[in-house]
Amino acid sequence: MTTIRQRRGGRLAEAAEEQLSEQKTVKPDGKTRSDHSGGKLWNILSLTVGGIVAVCLGLLTSVYVATLHENDLWFSNIKEVEREISFRTECGLYYSYYKQMVQAASIQQGLHGLVYDNKTESVRTINILERMNVYQEVFLSILYRILPIQQYLEPVYFYIYTLFGLQAVYVIALYVTSWLLSGTWLSGLLAAFWYITNRIDTTRVEFTIPLRENWALPFFAVQIAAITYLLRTHLQPAHERLTLLAVFIATFLFSLTWQFNQFMMLIQALVLFILDCFDMLPTAKVTWLYIIQVSGLLLVCVLQFFNSMILGSLLISFNASVLIARTIQKNLKKGGLLSRLGKLFLHILFVSCLTLLVNKLIKKILNLESDEHIFKFLKAKFGFGATRDFDANLYLCEEAFGLLPLNTFTRLSDTLLFYVYIFVLFPMTVAAAIVAFQNLRTFYFLYLISGSTKVGKFMENMEDCTIALKPGAAYNLIHTVLFGCLALSTMRMKYLWTSHMCVFASFGLCSTEVWGLILKCVRLYTSQRAYMIKYSLPIITLLYISYKFWPGIMDELSELREFYDPDTVELMNWIKSNTPNTAVFAGSMQLLAGVKLCTGRILTNHPHYEDKNLRERTKQIYQIYAKRSPEDVYRILRSFGTDYVILEDSICYERRHSRGCRLRDLLDIANGHIMDGLGENEPDLKPSLYPRFCEEIKKNLPSYTVHFTRVFQNKTFHVYKLAKHK
Repeated sequence: MTTIRQRRGGRLAEAAEEQLSEQKTVKPDGKTRSDHSGGKLWNILSLTVGGIVAVCLGLLTSVYVATLHENDLWFSNIKEVEREISFRTECGLYYSYYKQMVQAASIQQGLHGLVYDNKTESVRTINILERMNVYQEVFLSILYRILPIQQYLEPVYFYIYTLFGLQAVYVIALYVTSWLLSGTWLSGLLAAFWYITNRIDTTRVEFTIPLRENWALPFFAVQIAAITYLLRTHLQPAHERLTLLAVFIATFLFSLTWQFNQFMMLIQALVLFILDCFDMLPTAKVTWLYIIQVSGLLLVCVLQFFNSMILGSLLISFNASVLIARTIQKNLKKGGLLSRLGKLFLHILFVSCLTLLVNKLIKKILNLESDEHIFKFLKAKFGFGATRDFDANLYLCEEAFGLLPLNTFTRLSDTLLFYVYIFVLFPMTVAAAIVAFQNLRTFYFLYLISGSTKVGKFMENMEDCTIALKPGAAYNLIHTVLFGCLALSTMRMKYLWTSHMCVFASFGLCSTEVWGLILKCVRLYTSQRAYMIKYSLPIITLLYISYKFWPGIMDELSELREFYDPDTVELMNWIKSNTPNTAVFAGSMQLLAGVKLCTGRILTNHPHYEDKNLRERTKQIYQIYAKRSPEDVYRILRSFGTDYVILEDSICYERRHSRGCRLRDLLDIANGHIMDGLGENEPDLKPSLYPRFCEEIKKNLPSYTVHFTRVFQNKTFHVYKLAKHK
């Protein structure tokens, strides 16, 4: 435990505190306290009740989201093709591999089909297990095949129920983390209530079931709970080893199930680095956590056939650099204030430079370019120069990768979550800053330059606002701050923050330490008052949330809707009935994922964007929406073995995005052409010599019909068959 206190006479104070605590455990007549057994019984009872409440809330959350999913789509009543279409964009691609494994003649043949896949990208054979994080689909499909449940449960239900079941794990992990931080399961109850009532901003599992984050975030929450427990003081060696094992397993599963794992764990590594620099966490435990992160990621790398993107991750470079820097800079935490500040600056500079150097060296050796689009996007997003790069602009124009909308805070405030979060965050941040400066010998420095009288008063005032900032609380504080910054900058990442916001706010509201700090600062502290507030305010908050949101939840559960997308259903049925199994289809990434899932046909491109060759291929395929000649488009499509191309009116005549962010605009800019419509264009853009392909092909002009023949049409889609010229 790191506490704010005067340094002079510190050891004597510690000895006195220990002696006092020993005296408190003995009666005046020297006998052990009679209420010891009663206290132990109460702890067991509290633990049992708290555990039962946690499991019940987790199961209720699973049933809740499963019911919402059923009510929204009438999933149990719609056709198989409609169920599959409901897995939109990349969700459909991931689920298709589960379906492929379930339908394979044997597990061995199913695995062989994934390792030597020639249907996901035409004229190429790729290793799906290397390129994508689909081991969860593999495991689930094998489990479905070996369990005697085929007669009672359809494969799709086994899949979605597993994801909804993971929501129970997620909620229980959040509950336990809050309980560990505050010391009362009432805090966990409040965290779970906030998670459920803020469902719109804490999860999207009910409508994006196979999305990678829905697999990964429950394991990430378990990892945070395990780290919080690991950072408790005076853990027994056996408990510490078991907790480290739990952290490793959770880290490994989180890394295995999400391609963005390295970026999330890099932020987590920065949390550990910051706290370690200010001596707020035990160095030995921090070292173990660095090693666990790297070892978990390397194990995933092995399972993914030595995926080069993992080897070239910033996380591995950063953690290795920190450990190397520690070895070189052995006296980092010794000396006075100025000395430590200087060493700290050099340490940060050395780690940063070494991280970039190691990362660049690894990428050069491996010739790695898989993640360059992410850094181009980040460079353009944070104003380090405009870009015409198609991939970067594709991300920049998506709302999910924009700033967090302000109405998010309005919704979070309706449940009081945001207000409580800020209320807790402020004193905790102040306390952390004080502890950090105290650890850098600030008080001793002030004593030297200001004289004992002034500093004595300063210390007396600070004594009133003292808080025992436990290592677990310090970790969760910096964690929520850094992931909050990530969420504010990128809306898609808000689910990493808002769920932890529930934990942090409930912890603060139920924490004796936080209320002790606040009451001491306003000179109203008594232990009885702190305990009264600790229990009364959470109960009042729970009653308010229940009263305000219970009717809305009941209305939501009673609202019945039905899946309806007749145009896409018609398209998929036509493809299955009128095209050969070996036919190759080109089109938008999002639609083709559904084509693969529903029909099993071969694709030219797909939504899993973490490959440079695929990004180049997608840009070329998307020329069907650019201003290109029919000869150019035909040549491009045939180079990828295309037999059919699907054009979508929703893309060709898009109005969802503003001018400059429509897909056709991004293609025009990348091709150096002037955009359509009224508005400014950059001076070096030129008019195209050709009209827009997706519009002009519908006129059935001879220059187009010689290469393309329309074979299917409805209100949304147009399918053209490519001629096979000799």
